[in-house]
Amino acid sequence: MITIIAAIAKNNALGKDNKLIWHLPADLKRFKKITNGHHIIMGRKTFESLGKPLPNRTTVIITRNKKYKVKDCIVVNSLAEAIEKSKSDDNPYILGGAQIYKQAMKVADLLDITFVHHEFDADVFFPEIDKYVWKEFSREDFKADEKNKYDFSFVKYKRI
Repeated sequence: MITIIAAIAKNNALGKDNKLIWHLPADLKRFKKITNGHHIIMGRKTFESLGKPLPNRTTVIITRNKKYKVKDCIVVNSLAEAIEKSKSDDNPYILGGAQIYKQAMKVADLLDITFVHHEFDADVFFPEIDKYVWKEFSREDFKADEKNKYDFSFVKYKRI
């Protein structure tokens, strides 16, 4: 099972200037809980935006740079290689960025999406979720509160 996990805005925005645009503590807490103990696959830019490997996860970084090395991480040169290096995990998570998500939409089994009910100015976007390929099977809706500035939903899809 391969899961894409992402937080996206109404206009499919992911981020700008290699940073998240919004801050939703409820989403970050859920992300930590869900990915804990798993392989997390991401592109080099996404990794560099995090700044370090996340605790209690195996970080797999995809880069075209064959000389790129990061202590305590697995560095590979393709999504296929990243998936192969994650075979010991029954559910690795793909964290992005946009290019990796686009490739992963062809091989993922599940989408675990946080929809932020707001539009943002962005320079990277999540691919369209094709309703002929993906079927929603779980949804939790939340209103903005003192900690979370925007309404949001946790939505899961499975490949049809």
